[in-house]
Amino acid sequence: MRELDSIVDSPAVELLFNPSGCGAVLVDSRHPVFSASVQRQFFSLARALEADQQVSEVVLGVNNVLVIFDPVVSSPWAIEQLIKRLWLHPDALSSSPRLVEIPVIYGGEAGEDLAMLAEHAGLSMEQWIKCHSNATYEVACIGSMPGFAYMTGLPAELAQPRRASPRAQLAKGTVIIGGTQAGVMPCTAPSGWHAVGHTDVDLFDIQRQQPCLLLPGDQVRFLLREEVS
Repeated sequence: MRELDSIVDSPAVELLFNPSGCGAVLVDSRHPVFSASVQRQFFSLARALEADQQVSEVVLGVNNVLVIFDPVVSSPWAIEQLIKRLWLHPDALSSSPRLVEIPVIYGGEAGEDLAMLAEHAGLSMEQWIKCHSNATYEVACIGSMPGFAYMTGLPAELAQPRRASPRAQLAKGTVIIGGTQAGVMPCTAPSGWHAVGHTDVDLFDIQRQQPCLLLPGDQVRFLLREEVS
């Protein structure tokens, strides 16, 4: 996973094409660091590819996309030409992306890293919470586990490298940060991210028509439900 350590905005971005077996192509940005504007262009590219009959599936990553196709119907060369054409003429993204609000209880047993993170940032816990909950985040991609959203937009002063020793279990609904990213645990699983609180919002439910609550391009706000305990 590409680290989201800095942002570079560039109007012209070169693409790198890597075959993945005989029926897929991994398309990557040549930029060595994450770019929010490039990610939005990949949003548009993925949306356009999904509508093309040559393409079987599109898996969006961080400043990259995996394009899966039937090698009997198409070829890596044809898919590469299609991608280059769509990349040069991306569709405009909606000016009003979907906003999802996630209520959070900060601190307590579910947010056991909050005090350490606040101290590292030179803030009180109340100041840290205010900074975290006042920010607007953007879903870069879904990955790692079903429904897990990698979110950009964490204020720089709150960034903290991931834990040197991951926890064996982090509970479903734990609100977390890792590096310059924010997230929420969609299920109980191991994690090296820092725990800051808990939400009852279910990020993944196989019974829903759309199992993943969050989708790439969504904006997210964390709403303070209760003061730090």
